[in-house]
Amino acid sequence: MTITRTRKLTLVAVAFAALGLSATSASAETWWQFHHPRRAEVNERLAIQNFRINREVREGDLSPWQARRLHREDFAIRGEERAMARYNGGTITRGEQHFLNHQENQLSRRIGW
Repeated sequence: MTITRTRKLTLVAVAFAALGLSATSASAETWWQFHHPRRAEVNERLAIQNFRINREVREGDLSPWQARRLHREDFAIRGEERAMARYNGGTITRGEQHFLNHQENQLSRRIGW
């Protein structure tokens, strides 16, 4: 009888944990958190750099494999930004923004070379 009761308690605990996880992930996707000024600035720079990479390929200044490598770096920075925001409830801290801007500056220099 105690085994059945233990199983029920375990199932209830798992159900509450699943509900808690889904509630936190849904709350991290509000409009304000997604468009937070620090996140918006980082994402806008990434979009501009993506445009610059494509323009350099069209003009012949970058080869397709160089562009692919730069796009991968751009995508990695975007992934870091999303992971940082997920960890901080939908926003990024000033220190994280500074870190991401530093990475974007390095990528920007490589695009222009």
